Amino acid sequence: MNVAIDGPAGAGKSTIAKLCAKKMDLIYVDTGAMYRAVALYLLESGIDVNDRSAVAEKCKGAGVDIKYEDGVQNVYLNGTNVTGRLREEAVGNTASVTSAVPEVRAQIFSLQRGLAERGGVIMDGRDIGTVVMPDADVKIYLTASSEVRAKRRVLELEAKGEHPDFEEVKKDIEDRDHRDMTREISPLKQADDAILVDTSEMTIDEVVDKICSLCK
Repeated sequence: MNVAIDGPAGAGKSTIAKLCAKKMDLIYVDTGAMYRAVALYLLESGIDVNDRSAVAEKCKGAGVDIKYEDGVQNVYLNGTNVTGRLREEAVGNTASVTSAVPEVRAQIFSLQRGLAERGGVIMDGRDIGTVVMPDADVKIYLTASSEVRAKRRVLELEAKGEHPDFEEVKKDIEDRDHRDMTREISPLKQADDAILVDTSEMTIDEVVDKICSLCK
């Protein structure tokens, strides 16, 4: 079985997908981590990430690989394990911009499709059910209100010792939603045959149980 989970930033896609994968004995593929790895590479290169032609050329030097080591997914960028850096705010914001560049998407798309062809995977992202796995057995569109997503993000940052401003975090999430939904290449949208799951008033366990029940 292949399961596709799409949705906006902060909806809990990665957390839910990992838990569902473990419960259903599927391989979890964090596609967002692939884009973040490329974004990290571009950030460290020092180029203007808003310069599409520069991004298109530079991204060719980013080698991204996913390895399961002791049951844990690790993301490698040109041979270096960068898993611990992929959740940085700057990396996430950059990924939202650079993922709209066709050359970036083409580079990662082939890897995603290769994993999907093996079967038995659960992927989360922005265009999994619409582009990467249009024939997925189950498609979920996971979402939550921007306010709830902002609260969750603030709690994550506070747990790391940071002191984020709620309104700034909320605006950042809403801005990212707009970019993801209006980009020219593979915009974020609910697939026609995807099931909408709004997690605003649900616990993590409730969401996992819901999705697993839909996969039976």
